[in-house]
Amino acid sequence: MTSDATLEKPVTPDNERLHGVPHRTDTSRSLALMDEPTALTPRELEERRVIHRNDSVREQADAFRELRTRLLALGGERNFVTLVAPVSNGCGGSFVARNLATAFAFDDAKSALLIDCDALHPSQHTALGVDASHGGLMDYLGDSDADLGRIIYRTGVPRLRLIPSGRQRETTGEAFSAFRMRAMVDSLRSRYPDRYLILDSPSVLGSPDARILSELADLVVLVAGYGKVTPEKLEKAVGSFPADKVAGVVFNEIP
Repeated sequence: MTSDATLEKPVTPDNERLHGVPHRTDTSRSLALMDEPTALTPRELEERRVIHRNDSVREQADAFRELRTRLLALGGERNFVTLVAPVSNGCGGSFVARNLATAFAFDDAKSALLIDCDALHPSQHTALGVDASHGGLMDYLGDSDADLGRIIYRTGVPRLRLIPSGRQRETTGEAFSAFRMRAMVDSLRSRYPDRYLILDSPSVLGSPDARILSELADLVVLVAGYGKVTPEKLEKAVGSFPADKVAGVVFNEIP
């Protein structure tokens, strides 16, 4: 799963409608709406640094399945929101968020929605080869008339959808703490009982955004790049969140 891949076949918007939606208990209907018209091949997934079921990435896929299982044990019976937050820039938080969301989507009884909340360094639409021409999260939060369904995009991974960050912004804290952001997360979570939301966060150290976003999440997963984070920095990052929300730390890029 190399990082210098050439992306192919841009993925089209989902244009998910928010009216006339199925009842929360109608799980089979909600999953039927999550079909992927054109699924990416294993090679295309590896180019995007995304896990799949084939043996070529078995070790990585099993690691993310294990992380998913632990979160499900902590989260209880209802669907939940997970914040994936790198301790500092360069720790690989977006890689972990993308593949954790994919691991949830592996389960035929579940779906996942990945939300790129890093407005300063957005990466998920590029990594997944998504044509985000309809805008993204920051566009929606900045326009009270925007249609939420237009910023939900197919990814080429069955049952996995993406809300890209949209236009870049230097400061985002006020947008993330606004009622519109909370209402959006609540709506996306409640629409399908089988949908799990993954928030891809900016780094914890150097910005208040991760702490602000944690107020919208049920669980927080910290990502520490191997050899890039000192024990002191990790301890400081853990202390930025309520203890009952911190699910654990993923050490990324271990040799």
